[in-house]
Amino acid sequence: MALMMSSLYDALRAANVDDEKARKAAEEVANYEEKLNQYDKRFTALDGRLNLLQWMVGFNLAATVAILFRLLTKS
Repeated sequence: MALMMSSLYDALRAANVDDEKARKAAEEVANYEEKLNQYDKRFTALDGRLNLLQWMVGFNLAATVAILFRLLTKS
């Protein structure tokens, strides 16, 4: 049996929805919630990579400016 949200199932049963329909609806919502959690994990990893990339670009920019400054002030 798949994972399901018991609060949704209980609410649907209280509204006199058929047991099988309530169970399927609760399982479907739980599946969507699990998919959203997976996307959240992916975006967290992507955010970390983006943060690293920003630091790399910033360091590269600072090094480039320092080299240009040294080259232009030596002349």
